[in-house]
Amino acid sequence: MAMPALRFDRLGQVFETRSGRTEALRDVSFDVARHEFVSILGPSGCGKSTLLRMIAGLLTPTSGSVEVFGLPVTAPRDDIGIVFQKPTLLPWATVEDNVVFPARHKTGRVTAEERQRAGELLDMVGLSGFEKRLPDELSGGMQQRVGIARALLMDPDILLMDEPFSALDALTREVMGFDLLRIFSERPKTVVFITHSVSEAALLSDRVLVMTGRPGSILTEVNVPVTRPRGPETAKDKAIHELSDHLRDLLLNRHAA
Repeated sequence: MAMPALRFDRLGQVFETRSGRTEALRDVSFDVARHEFVSILGPSGCGKSTLLRMIAGLLTPTSGSVEVFGLPVTAPRDDIGIVFQKPTLLPWATVEDNVVFPARHKTGRVTAEERQRAGELLDMVGLSGFEKRLPDELSGGMQQRVGIARALLMDPDILLMDEPFSALDALTREVMGFDLLRIFSERPKTVVFITHSVSEAALLSDRVLVMTGRPGSILTEVNVPVTRPRGPETAKDKAIHELSDHLRDLLLNRHAA
């Protein structure tokens, strides 16, 4: 079998605070294959974002391990990109300068090739012609597209997405989901996607992991029985609606895993 892109092995995380000890995660184990799209669903506070921080090398687990392509995660890596809940753009920098920021942060300069790639990515996310605009001249959905382009600048193999559409209105969120399907089809990545939307998880993912409440652990995993490529018509597929209902039942503890 091929080596997984990501491996969590008996992962645990405990936070020591002034108010006491909080066990965030307990005995979390799962693999993610290369170029697989995995969504993680679970109640607030179950440790979903903590898992992403561990993959990104921003947090060291209390117990267990996280591996990327067979190597323990000890620090941030160039082959991992992150899209946050909010795009966190530099307000004084143009759209293009925001996209090339990872290159400037890493080496202190930006090459002509990197600016060309930024232009290609902005075209891919539908923002060609907005390169010289400032973030406050863009809508929320457009700003999030800039965040996605920035995360893709270094062409990471792994893309971490922490509720990237949660701040958007329902229509914009739906459009962004379809855009992400297109981007994933054009430039396959290993994606770990955090969301509270069961319909979003069903539409976008190859597999959905459902977590328990804190301390978070994996309740069950569900394969999405719909082939790719996917688009707006996929949202009407009976299998997607049935899967969404099943995921809701799992989250509401109506059925055993």
